[in-house]
Amino acid sequence: MEYNFREIEQKWRKNWIDNQVYKVVEDESKPKFYVLDMFPYPSGAGLHVGHPLGYIASDIYSRFKRLQGFNVLHPMGYDAYGLPAEQYAIQTGQHPEITTKNNINRYREQMDKIGFSYDWSREIRTCEPVYYKWTQWAFIRMFNSFYCYDKNRAMPISELIYAFEQNGTQGLHVACGEELEFTASEWKAKSEVDKQKILLNYRIAYLGDTMVNWCPALGTVLANDEVVNGLSERGGYPVEQRVMRQWCLRVSAYAQRLLDGLDKIDWTDSLKETQRNWIGRSEGAEMIFKVKDSDIQFTIFTTRADTVFGVTFMVLAPESELVDTLTTAEQRAEVDAYITTTKKRTERERIADRRVTGVFSGSYAINPLTNEAIPVWISDYVLAGYGTGAIMAVPAHDSRDYAFAKHFDLPIVPLIEGCDVSEESFDAKEGIMMNSPVIGKEIPGGLVLNGLNVPEAIAKTKVYIAEKKLGKVKINFRLRDAIFSRQRYWGEPFPVYYDENGLPQVLPEDKLPLELPDVDKFLPTETGEPPLGRATNWAWDTVNGKVVNCSLIDNKTIFQLELNTMPGFAGSSAYYLRYMDPTNETALVDRKVNKYWRNVDLYIGGTEHATGHLIYSRFWNKFLYDIAVSCEEEPFKKLINQGMIQGRSNFVYRINNTNKFVSLNLKDQYEVTPLHVDVNIVSNDILDIEAFRNWNPEYKTAEFILEDGKYICGWAIEKMSKSMFNVVNPDMIVDKYGADTLRLYEMFLGPLEQSKPWDTNGIDGVHRFLKKLWGLFFGNTDTLQVSNEQASGEELKSLHKLIKKVSFDIEHFSFNTSISAFMICINELGSLKCNKREILEQFIILLAPFAPHIAEELWHVLGHNTTICDAQWPEHKEEYLKEDVVTYAISFNGKARFNIELPADMPKEEVEKTALAHENSAKWMEGKTPKKVIVVPQKIVNIVI
Repeated sequence: MEYNFREIEQKWRKNWIDNQVYKVVEDESKPKFYVLDMFPYPSGAGLHVGHPLGYIASDIYSRFKRLQGFNVLHPMGYDAYGLPAEQYAIQTGQHPEITTKNNINRYREQMDKIGFSYDWSREIRTCEPVYYKWTQWAFIRMFNSFYCYDKNRAMPISELIYAFEQNGTQGLHVACGEELEFTASEWKAKSEVDKQKILLNYRIAYLGDTMVNWCPALGTVLANDEVVNGLSERGGYPVEQRVMRQWCLRVSAYAQRLLDGLDKIDWTDSLKETQRNWIGRSEGAEMIFKVKDSDIQFTIFTTRADTVFGVTFMVLAPESELVDTLTTAEQRAEVDAYITTTKKRTERERIADRRVTGVFSGSYAINPLTNEAIPVWISDYVLAGYGTGAIMAVPAHDSRDYAFAKHFDLPIVPLIEGCDVSEESFDAKEGIMMNSPVIGKEIPGGLVLNGLNVPEAIAKTKVYIAEKKLGKVKINFRLRDAIFSRQRYWGEPFPVYYDENGLPQVLPEDKLPLELPDVDKFLPTETGEPPLGRATNWAWDTVNGKVVNCSLIDNKTIFQLELNTMPGFAGSSAYYLRYMDPTNETALVDRKVNKYWRNVDLYIGGTEHATGHLIYSRFWNKFLYDIAVSCEEEPFKKLINQGMIQGRSNFVYRINNTNKFVSLNLKDQYEVTPLHVDVNIVSNDILDIEAFRNWNPEYKTAEFILEDGKYICGWAIEKMSKSMFNVVNPDMIVDKYGADTLRLYEMFLGPLEQSKPWDTNGIDGVHRFLKKLWGLFFGNTDTLQVSNEQASGEELKSLHKLIKKVSFDIEHFSFNTSISAFMICINELGSLKCNKREILEQFIILLAPFAPHIAEELWHVLGHNTTICDAQWPEHKEEYLKEDVVTYAISFNGKARFNIELPADMPKEEVEKTALAHENSAKWMEGKTPKKVIVVPQKIVNIVI
């Protein structure tokens, strides 16, 4: 019987759906296991073969755990909001909901063909009101919360108000934007408007002025990863830095907990280190510098207060508010020109770029320890968001400060005895201090560090700063608050209106969801408002609790709703919780359900989310943990980053000034131009000439110079891209070879966590493997040829070797070596002409996670009437793996001369006798009597003569 994969796969996909094989419910009698793929965004291009790599891996693991007896939650949904759909809507006038829905349908069709074990009854889409109701709900809870460092958790804002009423700000240790001081009586004397403004300084969701990536052409703020070389990734439009009033989330309040949590999860060391660097904890001091001839002063943060004697200039970030204040009239034009230039570069680009640029402000600051005047410069190597947006530059001991000082010919003062700063800065983490201060420039009663080692100097400086009130000791973090506003249409609406005083107020929770309104265009308004400014019904009636027409706004009871929408990460930050309980109308997730599933046991996705999504989702989950919604503080216990499947491009070689193409190995005889060709009309690097002629009208009359009657293409490994014609549609592979072949081949390409090229040249071998398996069941007949005879020792050994190998490999995500083991085993069983049920039934259970369609078919062919998904994973038995015969290397004076096979359990004395008596031994002993015979059991016999 022929292996008809098309018929088999279509049959079982329908059966799985009809019988809800993958539907899962909470079951206290079974241990749970939660496997999750990173939320996909459904693009219009659909899936190419690189996309399913992680999905196939998670599906294998999900099926494996189910076979081990776990109750497996394996859901799928769509991160459905985003800029691409909105841009398409702007270009075509078509509502982004329509294109998003079409894209989702296309994704679903493709994923179904690959045979994933998703429980589609739990599907969620972030663009649906039933889902984003809970994003809005979480935002309201954040708005009504503050972060208390003493209790190390989020607390209701009502408790902060109570504290203000009792003691003002005295004794408070809470997260805020600006350090404020007032007494209880001063708080009570403030107007309600002033109180609300003050509370915004403490809320976890707050309005604040922040530096953003602003794209005028798109009319929206962009995230750092949406900007490349100063241009928007979508459309290639210029992006500039701009200060805007935005909704923000106080992620920075959770910085220490985000750091500590990394020690409790099973992630790779490299990923953890990436997050640690992004969070950027540093211990140091804030110091106050006064501006010369002025009442102005500003604060800098430094991890090395002991180096203040080496400060020879100050640097302000271009975005700092101090720039305008400290720029003198003589320097104004030069400073303005510099600021204009730096606005076009993102912070990420500025960090990566080592070029030295800057401009003098015209002002001087006073060094608080030496009383010396030092120039204040402006440079884009200082970032507004880190520390205070101003630094003290110590060029002798910092590489970027050193480069700046050399470029602008500024002084360099070394502080460590014996250090050489003639060519580069010196790492001053250890050594003996000098020039602290310079001999002869000591100030009476001032700080002296000379002669101390670095740690002693750091400690002494901190004490001095605090005692003299020159600043304070502080822990700082690089992690900044998340900008949460987008000037877009296609996103979650904020549940916010602005009252008669222009202050934000959140909607009552029982009025959620606030649904996205209709607009006539998806562009900003003519007056520069976000697209929601075009909505006619976008005002909030506080009396009736509903959305009404904007013409009814009276600034008494009916107010303007927020015109910005939430960013993409809003919907993806807590989606894993919603999968647990997707139809719950009264809670994000039922507490009992959450306590069963708890958190994600295995999360698989790309490295591109290391600092964005994974930071935000961890923060979001910790907040939900604080308010007793999530029962686990960390959302993802184990995380695996899959590598990328790169494209394998093919080339044809056109002879210049002709429409004639020459085959690869003949091209050096001509002057040719290599051209990308669609890899889907190339097989094993051999071009389908007729398909090529039909591919492009330009090549309709093309001529070819062949090799042995074939046109052989060149190839290269490149990024999978439409422009390189190397995008491979998985549908084509499924149609030609079947989904099981696709699944096996993607895993066979190489280790899951490594990037590797897609190359269809090896896919035939994987397909032949499945045909060989089929042949063991049917031979060359149309009837089942499986026998119930007892398996032989060799057959059992082959099977149990496979069980041991595959069980280990799946647990360690070594899927490529598992597939090699399957191939070796099937060849061994083929050589043994094995058709025993005892062997083949166990084999297909092992294969089921990798190739579920053929496994399900053969399972039922063997007479089972329940799904193979509910079979029991085999356990290997060591007794079948014991070797009956082993090979000994027979050596003379340490040199191996020949091998002999002996029973594995033969005693050492017998091994020695047999080796000496062997006919080949006489040749090497040459009649001599051995001085000594050394037997290493089951390995070597060394005869010393």
